[in-house]
Amino acid sequence: MSSTIESSNYPMDGTGVIQLDPWLEPHRDVLKHRFQVVETWAKTINETEGGLDKFSKGYETFGLHAQPNGEITYKEWAPNAKEASLVGDFNNWDPSANPMTRNSFGIWDVTVPAKDGAPAIPHESKIKITMVLPSGERIYRVPAWIKRVVQDLSVSPAYDAVFWNPPANELYKFQHPRPKKPASLRIYEAHVGISSPETRVATYKEFTKNMLPRIKYLGYNAIQLMAIMEHAYYASFGYQVNNFFAASSRYGNPEDLKELVDTAHSMGLVVLLDVVHSHASKNVIDGINEFDGTDHLYFHGGAKGRHELWDSRLFNYGNHEVLRFLLSNLRFWMEEYGFDGYRFDGVTSMLYTHHGIGTGFSGGYHEYFGPAVDEEGVTYLTLANEMLHELYPDCITVAEDVSGMPALCLPHKLGGVGFDYRLAMAIPDMYIKLLKESSDDEWDIGNLSFTLTNRRHGEKTIAYAESHDQALVGDKTLMMWLCDKEMYTHMSTLTEFTPVIERGMALHKMIRLVTHGLGGEGYLNFEGNEFGHPEWLDFPRAGNNNSFWYARRQLNLTEDNLLRYKFLNEFDRGMQLTEQKYGWLAAPQAYISLKNEADKVLVFERAGLLWIFNFNPTQSFTDYRVGVDVAGTYRIVLDSDDAAFGGLGRNAKETRFFTTDMSWNGRANFVQVYIPTRTALVLALESTL
Repeated sequence: MSSTIESSNYPMDGTGVIQLDPWLEPHRDVLKHRFQVVETWAKTINETEGGLDKFSKGYETFGLHAQPNGEITYKEWAPNAKEASLVGDFNNWDPSANPMTRNSFGIWDVTVPAKDGAPAIPHESKIKITMVLPSGERIYRVPAWIKRVVQDLSVSPAYDAVFWNPPANELYKFQHPRPKKPASLRIYEAHVGISSPETRVATYKEFTKNMLPRIKYLGYNAIQLMAIMEHAYYASFGYQVNNFFAASSRYGNPEDLKELVDTAHSMGLVVLLDVVHSHASKNVIDGINEFDGTDHLYFHGGAKGRHELWDSRLFNYGNHEVLRFLLSNLRFWMEEYGFDGYRFDGVTSMLYTHHGIGTGFSGGYHEYFGPAVDEEGVTYLTLANEMLHELYPDCITVAEDVSGMPALCLPHKLGGVGFDYRLAMAIPDMYIKLLKESSDDEWDIGNLSFTLTNRRHGEKTIAYAESHDQALVGDKTLMMWLCDKEMYTHMSTLTEFTPVIERGMALHKMIRLVTHGLGGEGYLNFEGNEFGHPEWLDFPRAGNNNSFWYARRQLNLTEDNLLRYKFLNEFDRGMQLTEQKYGWLAAPQAYISLKNEADKVLVFERAGLLWIFNFNPTQSFTDYRVGVDVAGTYRIVLDSDDAAFGGLGRNAKETRFFTTDMSWNGRANFVQVYIPTRTALVLALESTL
């Protein structure tokens, strides 16, 4: 399938993707229909709201806003309410003090007059909206657009809304421009709260001081921050969001988060937010569920509005005000905090009415264009990508989709949904299956390379060797699968380098390198996995007596020279820096010249580099002949067996490999190399060093 299309040659009806993938021809009418639905929504927004730009600035008028003259305006959508008032510490929670007025669309607003020229609602004081329902019942809710909520466990586990309006001298002022969008995306996925070896919640300030230099040192150019949008349940990993416009107060205040993002920018790091628009927490007291007393304000009513597996609420993407809320939410995090893009969580749930529950995907195109597709979800995601890329040309959007929907990562004008990247979710599953079910000599090199390269070309993919879910209690990371209990007894350099540890470290490096080299156009690693973190993640909960013992990352392990974790850490750095120099993620797909099942050897070329993997558990090969297209003298630029990476150092770094002018494995030349057992070599032309 061709990966490019001349912009002047595609039809303007959503069927341009068919020129890229002719197998989509039977679905021409569906592609046209989807395109037209998005165009109709865009036209409606243009006519009623003045365009996507204006429509997505809802956060400028909805919620609470301090005005220059000291007045405070408050606006909220609650069509079921018969009365509404803003209450809080400032008016002694008196519902009659600041009543709101309603317009014909069910939008309420009020202006709180200034008090002696200053805002009448003090900074950080508690507030709520109270409403009277048609039944006469009075309810109290946290404002839906609130920017700050806090928890006082000595009073209640519920979160309280506070008015965030610090004095001018306490507001963080951004000092650094956003970095340009990287050609090669190397993502370090991190969770602020666990980013410390200490048994407590780490802070934004600590992340800025300790983690940003670490991520920069390792050679990543992007950070993906999890669990930033406020979530009442810490153990949800941030995926049960209560307050969509509030940065989690567990880690500090909003200005601290702004400093984190700005400091990352000063280091050339782009920062992506893990955004959860696939569902919302079902909390009523401190969430947006049943906000105006109905179950169908922001969400679908009844069973359609509930995700049975996640025990959460599902958005109604076909509602005008819900679109305003969600699109404005994306815009808000870009504008207020300076984020550079998003990893959209749970995209499969948004794309299909079955939400991926109890459904497998065979890859048959009928699965992507039949009645199971949620047209409203597809439309919302397309509008979101259109808005973000139009307003922020360097914005990066990543889809977490397990289904493999065609055109997910192509622009709307070609008939796509508009994401920049999709996550290669089949890759980590393959490694778990290999390690669980196959002995090393049974590894299928052909299947390994097929899984790593089986992606829709022309649509960019982010590869990763293991997911953050594997780090959670009850699951296993790759290092745990490989080394198990010996991680606790033999990761010291003072102990025997046992066969289990030797194998574990070798395969940990090789799996990551082959994933990086073959698996996609981007690479992702979850915090701690780069060095084989020895313990799972288990957030404080009733089942573990609310312990923080496992709710942390022991990043200090790489700084102990007597532990072998430092070697895996250095190898990860070597990988990222070599990619930074040669840019293989931005290069065309690799050419695989050898998949030798008997020898367990895999050879490919990408970005002018020659990659050689010997997965054989027992055999090393001397003078092994491998094909290479470009003639010249080659040198080693990365060797998983390097002593600096905890290997046995069986290849001398200064070795020069000369090509022979004779075709081999379909390549114009060959070189002969020594490839020790369980070793990967990356060679480059000497002239590029």
